[in-house]
Amino acid sequence: MSPLLTDDFRSIVLDEIPLLDVRAEIEFNKGAFINATNIAILNDKERELVGTMYKQQGNAQAVKLAEELIQQEGKQERVEKWQEYLTQNPNALLYCFRGGQRSGISQAWLAEAGINITRLKGGYKAFRSFLMQESLDISKTAQTIIIGGRTGSGKTLLIDALDNAIDLEKLANHRGSTFGGFAKEQPTQINFENNLAYKLIQFQNKKYKNLIIEHESHNIGKSFIPKPLYENLMDGELVILQTPLQQRVEIIFEDYILNSLQDYTHKHQEDGIKVWAEIINGSLDKMQKRLGGKLYRELKVIFEDALEQHSKDDNLEAYKLLIEKLLVEYYDPMYDYQLEKTTIPIVFRGNHSQILDFLSLSSSHHNPSQYYK
Repeated sequence: MSPLLTDDFRSIVLDEIPLLDVRAEIEFNKGAFINATNIAILNDKERELVGTMYKQQGNAQAVKLAEELIQQEGKQERVEKWQEYLTQNPNALLYCFRGGQRSGISQAWLAEAGINITRLKGGYKAFRSFLMQESLDISKTAQTIIIGGRTGSGKTLLIDALDNAIDLEKLANHRGSTFGGFAKEQPTQINFENNLAYKLIQFQNKKYKNLIIEHESHNIGKSFIPKPLYENLMDGELVILQTPLQQRVEIIFEDYILNSLQDYTHKHQEDGIKVWAEIINGSLDKMQKRLGGKLYRELKVIFEDALEQHSKDDNLEAYKLLIEKLLVEYYDPMYDYQLEKTTIPIVFRGNHSQILDFLSLSSSHHNPSQYYK
């Protein structure tokens, strides 16, 4: 009987099918797919030894060495781990890097144990190629509406309220600004690209008229949107979210202060506040040239005073002064200047509810820009 194979990659994305990745841990950590679990057939050291053998003596000797190493480590132990995973995920598919030796052997061993599993034709490499090509193709045809607005306007809150939106910052696990990091690490670049591809394919399948995204730069923290994809996504129409200054201060305070402190305290326990403060100070230091000496020194003093008040009586209100000064004297002038220079046509300006109404109307017309200027 011929081995079970599939290259129906679209169904994997749309049905969010679980995946059993038998590559080495080092490969998995560089990049994998949503819903993939790594239970390697060869560990990192074994993979390195087999790779060296392949280069020196060819495929046959490499396969022989792999089998010897696996037998030493315990074939049964590996099969039992796969069985345990497949009991919980009976519709899972199997892959290695190219869909050849490692996944082929894994598939055969599972068949011996009475479990038939389908593996990906072409493995990780073929599936990732599919995702990258689909991303590019979808971005070329998607009609994008881009949400812009001054820092703290609540663009993410607006994005989260829309079914036809993709939250790029959530995928990158970063808010996009110098202060935008979270306690949890960002995904690898490969994972960011793979996850974005999943979202784009799922968006296309739902046949929405418009794709809503936030106005981002190429880079969101250390994650970056590949240039052709970025240019396609930003070839749309711009909607500007307008939010009063004090409301923006409160939005930033909740997200960057309250939520961040909670995250860092959860991760670092009693050192959480200290780690968080070091990161804020480091971010200010990185901005020193852009801020200018006078503003930089003023912001550092405000932050130190706020930290002192925080530690003394657990009062966080003083951080709002830092937020407001950063907005008024740095972020707002910078954003307004960038907005003046943008080549993306601005089709609407309004508050949160007004934009929701506009987007609802625009979905029923071919060209929203003809109704609002």
